[in-house]
Amino acid sequence: QLQLVESGGALVQPGGSLRLSCRVSGDSLIYYAIGWFRQAPGNEREGVSCISSIGHNTKYADSVKGRFIISRDNAKNTVYLQMNSLKPEDTAIYYCAADGAVSGLCQMTFLQYESWGQGTQVTVSS
Repeated sequence: QLQLVESGGALVQPGGSLRLSCRVSGDSLIYYAIGWFRQAPGNEREGVSCISSIGHNTKYADSVKGRFIISRDNAKNTVYLQMNSLKPEDTAIYYCAADGAVSGLCQMTFLQYESWGQGTQVTVSS
């Protein structure tokens, strides 16, 4: 059974940076597209970024484009989300999720993803 574990969440000041990690176990990461999602209190879960299994093609939400970078290291079975120039509105629980579609595309629709991590808290505040 595929398992995902997020780490790297923390309290950071506005303008700061964090790198989130999503460690996958139970299967090889090469077979999965990975998405990052976030959910703030009172808000719906929203897609932040995703990376495809083939070609490592990426997508970003408009709200994070130019600030966040998603990457993957298949040898380490880990996907990263580098978050720069953080804003208070980035505060949320961040989840990674796996989609077993072997493709050059990825989706930021949460219904597309079968397996989810438990989430890591990111708080941006002075």
